[in-house]
Amino acid sequence: MRIESWGGRHFLALRCGIAALLLSAAIGANGQTGGTQSLLNHTAPEFVRRDLAGRSMSLARLKGKIVLLNFWATWCAPCQIEMPMFACWQRHYGPQGLAVVGISMDDDVAPVRTVMRKLRIDYPVAMGDAALGRRYGDVLALPSTLLIDRNGIVRAEFEGEADLSKIEAALKNLLAGR
Repeated sequence: MRIESWGGRHFLALRCGIAALLLSAAIGANGQTGGTQSLLNHTAPEFVRRDLAGRSMSLARLKGKIVLLNFWATWCAPCQIEMPMFACWQRHYGPQGLAVVGISMDDDVAPVRTVMRKLRIDYPVAMGDAALGRRYGDVLALPSTLLIDRNGIVRAEFEGEADLSKIEAALKNLLAGR
């Protein structure tokens, strides 16, 4: 068969196949993408930001708590699925020492406020940027969620659309001191 006789569907399948091969080549043995540097079992980088309410937010001030740090964006559908559950966990596990912190990777704060109102997000959210993303292992995929123990060590990483039950299981283990 000559390539000129292929229809658009065949060409699209070929392009998708090549993209899949390139993606699989970029994925390392640990499931991380080639550009992402894992922070697992390392100290989480410090940051100081103002949340959308104007309050200063610092990772150092959360030492002694289990921190669920979630990088997200308004255009990310899986992010908007997770966030209401994170808000629920903040209410449920907060008394046990959980602190949920959101970092929006959007460029403009207006849509962030809109999504937070729509989803009834009541945990602190700050605006992120490329520099903060680089400090956290080159955040490339959204959502990206880290669980940080009471001593500031990253104990779990979840990139892309994650199984919420796995995040919650890891969270419960950290809250129980395991």
